[in-house]
Amino acid sequence: MAVSKTKKTTGNKTAASGRKKPAQTVLQEPGKVFISEADCYLFSQGTHYDIYKKLGAHISTENGQKGMFFAVWAPNAEAVYVIGTFNGWDETQYPMEKINEVGIYRCFIPGVGENELYKFLIHTQDGRKLYKADPYANAAELRPGTASKTTDLSGFHWTDAKWEAARDAEDHTKAAMSIYECHIGSWMKHPGEGDGFYTYREFADRMALYLKEMPFTHIELMGISEHPFDGSWGYQVTGYYAPTARYGTPKDFMYLVNKMHEIGVGVILDWVPAHFCPDEHGLACFDGQCIYEDPDPRRGEHPDWGTRIFNCGKPEVKNFLIANVLYWIREYHIDGIRVDAVASMLYLDYGKQPGQWLPNQYGGNKNLDAIEFFRHMNSVVRGSYPGFLTIAEESTAWPNVTSDIGKEGLGFSFKWNMGWMHDFCEYMKLDPIMRKGSHYSMTFAMSYNSAENYILPLSHDEVVHLKCSMVEKMPGYRADKYANLRAGYTFMFGHSGKKLLFMGQEFGQEREWSEERELDWFLLQESLNAGMKRYVQDLLKMYRKYPCLHEIDNDWAGFEWLNADDCDRSIYSFFRRCPSDKRCLLFILNMTPVEREKYRIGVPVKKKYRLILNSAKKEYGALEDVRVPLSITARAGECDYREQYLEFTLPPYGALVFEF
Repeated sequence: MAVSKTKKTTGNKTAASGRKKPAQTVLQEPGKVFISEADCYLFSQGTHYDIYKKLGAHISTENGQKGMFFAVWAPNAEAVYVIGTFNGWDETQYPMEKINEVGIYRCFIPGVGENELYKFLIHTQDGRKLYKADPYANAAELRPGTASKTTDLSGFHWTDAKWEAARDAEDHTKAAMSIYECHIGSWMKHPGEGDGFYTYREFADRMALYLKEMPFTHIELMGISEHPFDGSWGYQVTGYYAPTARYGTPKDFMYLVNKMHEIGVGVILDWVPAHFCPDEHGLACFDGQCIYEDPDPRRGEHPDWGTRIFNCGKPEVKNFLIANVLYWIREYHIDGIRVDAVASMLYLDYGKQPGQWLPNQYGGNKNLDAIEFFRHMNSVVRGSYPGFLTIAEESTAWPNVTSDIGKEGLGFSFKWNMGWMHDFCEYMKLDPIMRKGSHYSMTFAMSYNSAENYILPLSHDEVVHLKCSMVEKMPGYRADKYANLRAGYTFMFGHSGKKLLFMGQEFGQEREWSEERELDWFLLQESLNAGMKRYVQDLLKMYRKYPCLHEIDNDWAGFEWLNADDCDRSIYSFFRRCPSDKRCLLFILNMTPVEREKYRIGVPVKKKYRLILNSAKKEYGALEDVRVPLSITARAGECDYREQYLEFTLPPYGALVFEF
């Protein structure tokens, strides 16, 4: 029998003798879920990192009977009942027992198995009845239903031990990282079948084939945690511990992750600790009072988003969120999280007008609780799982977002470079004749590149809300748009920083993204789109093949401008190198439709330069091939402050990459 030891909270001494009390021994049945005093204490301190194994609904055995153990945190409730399909939603049959002052209620119901729907009926102190989904539920009813669902997460056969060992041994700052951001429900659909959603398993099998062809290193999944409204894309969550039922069961999602690991692709989840939706069945005013959010709307609500803000100053709320990350790691083998809207958490006045927010204790606008939360989360998660990625979507110049754990910074692995993304998109939208006036917007990111570990994102946010798709942002006729984008992508893959592309951008999706329809795969019948896909495929292969493109990403030792000042011709040239100085790459980018005959560029060494990529080729969608020698030997002569140069024809909207 398992033995659990607990101690009375009386100072560990008897009042009469002053002697220590002997530890009490509680005999526990095998398979029984048990919440001890130690569990309650750790939860109240915000440090019970396995709390998801105790709260929620779990298969258990009590007095020889198998059934379901239910537990919920509702400190202000007058009474709590479990209701569900197993008792005809009877509101009085299964009252829950409040086990201590922390406010945890428990109930064991014999005979209840998997796939039963349930809710917690909460009687508030002012006489109301609230019908709440389980905050710790591992599964949920398919929307528009709002109930939780009993399930068993055990028994899945994982085959990714080698993957996880290799991941934990890798230094991700030096490794290639190209991320495919994806929304399962709209990547591809079954025609004429209701929502048309692929299941997690169908998606995994189809995506595995696609990623073998398009060699991204990671896939970032949007909208996995359960959410009621498709149009929120998963950014207004009700079930933080439940993979959405839209695509199948928890074990189906395990299959997806395992399948990605089989083909060598890491899985990153979009994670949303910044806010949650106010739906009646969710976390808002959970037990009649605000226990997950601050009761003062100046701290507890986002006026622009209509959502509630987690109260990161409350230990139980921090515990809920940190344990949630650990849950996805331990139960689903997730490799990283992209943390949404970090800036909205760091600033108390984010998106608020005067009078809509409260300053901190020192009178400033920094959210001190959120700062401590991020440091705590990253120290626990990255300290326990060194290969796990925590990625911040932080849109301001907050210092030291990425740092070693325990240092002054927030402790994230990487930060999205939103400044680079904005400058890149604004420049690429310009008519070529106007680009010389904004030339340095494309070079600016390198001036602060060493401040953080960056990811360069071209994300879903850039192709919605009338912003146009990436290819439709480009100026010119249709062929010009694609030539522009090929040059832009080459700049991105040559620039310091890891890479992220949203689905569809790899083949030139022309319509804006909508969660209601699949990507426009029919475009691949067009030569421009097929050529774009082939070009991005070759960029991905080049990026993974050449260490100089990823080994030194946040230091000038890995990047050097050859000419950053050719404003009048809108040409950029730079090279990438790594510590070995072997197989360096030279990038030349012509951002105008003007062909440059006998173009000269100063180069670092007088050696042979081998052309490995030319965007102006018919196979990539160019109207005609512009002949560039496959091998050019540098000539002696001063150019661009160098003692040797190359000379060749630079194609219009041409992107050339040479190895040397």
